[in-house]
Amino acid sequence: MKQAIKLMVDAVVFGYQDRKLSVLLIKRKYKPFQDSWALPGGYVKDKEPLEEAVERELYEETGVKIDYLEQLYTFGNPDRDPRGRLVSVAYFGLVRPDKFSITADTDAVDVEWFDTNKLPSLAFDHAHILKSALQRLRAKISYEPVGFELLDSKFLFGELEKLYMTILGRDIDRRNFRKKMLGLDILDQLDEKVSEGRGRPANLFQFSKERYFRKKKEGIVFEI
Repeated sequence: MKQAIKLMVDAVVFGYQDRKLSVLLIKRKYKPFQDSWALPGGYVKDKEPLEEAVERELYEETGVKIDYLEQLYTFGNPDRDPRGRLVSVAYFGLVRPDKFSITADTDAVDVEWFDTNKLPSLAFDHAHILKSALQRLRAKISYEPVGFELLDSKFLFGELEKLYMTILGRDIDRRNFRKKMLGLDILDQLDEKVSEGRGRPANLFQFSKERYFRKKKEGIVFEI
């Protein structure tokens, strides 16, 4: 007798705050992997679109409501879940943790943001899913401006550099980065200045989303 295949969704929600990249994890209430940390997720209901399923599971287990999660990959190793043949469609998103109040509920007894450099042991194949999401995010930020919403509407250029270094997990050539970013003509340098510390006050910048999308239609190549 063939084993029925069941469909699940998992959410990899990255947070950026205080120059740290974190991920939202839940502590499981039930077996298998009871009291282990895992990605938010669960079963897809009959006739439920995948996007609605992942948004519902994320909200039910963590209290976090995100309007947009991008589909990452489908994970279907036959041995990935001891409960049977379960295939998971994973999604990922990027948010500012200070915009949300997290609360564990339904299948979760706890929920917490974890530094991606200091992760606990994860249930199922969630370490593999998380690694895949990190790789996708690091690739995506080099060809699409996905990080600007994580900054204040007005920001120092140095803050943008730190955002990229944090997500990429490495240093960048700051002079080349500045040249490329300003050359795209999607940032507005403001007359307002603030001090970054001991040095002279520096100009604030703003990201022009309208100009970016207009230039994208014209064929702009965003490559950092």
